[in-house]
Amino acid sequence: MGQDSKISNGVMLNAYPDSIGEKLSDTIYMLQMPAFKNVFSLFYVLPTFFNSDLDRGFSIIDYNLNEDLVSKGDLRALEKLDILLKFDIVLNHLSVASPQFKDLLENGSQSKYKDFFINWNTFWEGNGIMGNDGVIIPKEEFLNKLFMRKSGLPILKVPFSDGTGKPYWNTFYQQITYHKISFDDLTEIEGLNVERAEIICNKVNLAIEENKDIYAIDFEDYNHLKSKILHVVNQKRSYLGQMDVNAKSDLVWDFYEETLQKVSDYGCKILRLDAFAYLHKEIGQSNFFNKPGTWEYLERIKQIATKNDLILLPEIHAEYGLGVHDEVAKKGYYIYDFFLPGLVIHTLENANNKALLKWAKEIISNGYKTVNMLGCHDGIPVLDLKGKEVNGNYNRGLLEDNEIEAIMNKIMERGGRVKNLYDPSGNKISYYQINATFFSALGEDERKLLLARAIQLFMPGIPQIWYLDLFAGKNDYKAADKPGSGGHKEINRTNLSLSDIEKGLKTEIVLNQLELLRLRNTSKAFLGEVIIKDSSIDEIDILWSLKNNSAQLKANLNTFKFEICYTESGVDKTLIF
Repeated sequence: MGQDSKISNGVMLNAYPDSIGEKLSDTIYMLQMPAFKNVFSLFYVLPTFFNSDLDRGFSIIDYNLNEDLVSKGDLRALEKLDILLKFDIVLNHLSVASPQFKDLLENGSQSKYKDFFINWNTFWEGNGIMGNDGVIIPKEEFLNKLFMRKSGLPILKVPFSDGTGKPYWNTFYQQITYHKISFDDLTEIEGLNVERAEIICNKVNLAIEENKDIYAIDFEDYNHLKSKILHVVNQKRSYLGQMDVNAKSDLVWDFYEETLQKVSDYGCKILRLDAFAYLHKEIGQSNFFNKPGTWEYLERIKQIATKNDLILLPEIHAEYGLGVHDEVAKKGYYIYDFFLPGLVIHTLENANNKALLKWAKEIISNGYKTVNMLGCHDGIPVLDLKGKEVNGNYNRGLLEDNEIEAIMNKIMERGGRVKNLYDPSGNKISYYQINATFFSALGEDERKLLLARAIQLFMPGIPQIWYLDLFAGKNDYKAADKPGSGGHKEINRTNLSLSDIEKGLKTEIVLNQLELLRLRNTSKAFLGEVIIKDSSIDEIDILWSLKNNSAQLKANLNTFKFEICYTESGVDKTLIF
């Protein structure tokens, strides 16, 4: 199969380098097994492939190989398997541990990278009021427009080598860890005697041990020394953060040039643009998909990608009614089909094909180039299905609000966790996604999972397969209950041992999925035309055809039984499930 055919017709595995076994070589060992022959043509390797330190890879230190998990030999082995690669570039941010941010912290205004990141106070200067904590609070008319991914202002206050602390723009995750202090740490604070220093030390350490807010500690008669005491505590803290880059800096674009060349050299063919919609920032805008600035940045990235023979896949979550997916597609980009997971659950739970087939016909009629999925490293999207008011007109969603709520409630009943969005005051304004394995979201019903997979494979687009779904993974509550801002996501990231793989390959749900994936990955029919055939509301009937090659899915949404009739080397065959 040629490269273009593999990209348009091939099935894509999706996993971390250590999702199977302990490192990428173990996943390659799995792909070399006879059971996986001709199953995958593409592999989306998540960004712990690179050096990173937070948010399971999406806080990039640098784009060099993470040698703890990946080797150059792995890249040669994947090339030998004839598997093309998809990677991420996290356009909006880099880690505090990146060489650029470390240089900034060390050298301050003398740093080559002084404008590489966004000093919050510099950005908002003249457009807000300085707070008591040394952080500018933007004017209300600006603050109310900001699209927030977490509660509170999107900042991380970082300590510079000269002892000052400055707030830098931090849209996504941060992790601050306080370490216990010793009596000796307080000895230089004038006015503290030995006895009181020991009491204060114990108060601070108890608050840290119990994970309480150190700023809420009552130092009683010594509250007048609170700022000095907390300065000592903060000097001993450690922190991680995804720091937003300043795309107005030429050095940022030099960095993008270098990075796209580097991932191309690794064998990348599809490049996912993570968080690209947050990159363009301007006072008075939402700073989420600002227009026309975001389009200008995207075009600039595209020019770099073209030089490196890369296909771009901009990643964006937005309500269907907003029409952003249509705008991106009309610019000629591939788009993520974030609508499919919720639509498939709705279809199977209600034995109703109306919404799913409406979307399928829209993809076909508009010529959208999509990458679709059921589960992924993140949650199951639900916000994406909603309608939205635009310029005074309400554009309906793919599902009504009550139908979306029903999906949410069903998945929550089955153990899912919710991720929400917030306003600048920290109030929840909307749900965002639900974290669960797709198998658990379907009530751990193998019939539903297998039919969901068949529907995905017959939908237009490149099918992306989360490794855990392939092995019917269940919600991992122990992992989800771990502390941290992204803990809820670990519910769907259980690492599988090679022993788990061997056991899985003895089960019908895994073997049947592999059979479907192999058909989708190899049949020429899927290079041709797709037709959504007329059927009753509780059935699915989808036909793919190219010359003498065809594949047709017929499914009953009440019984979850289905059959696939297809041609192979001129011979008619049927799979019945």
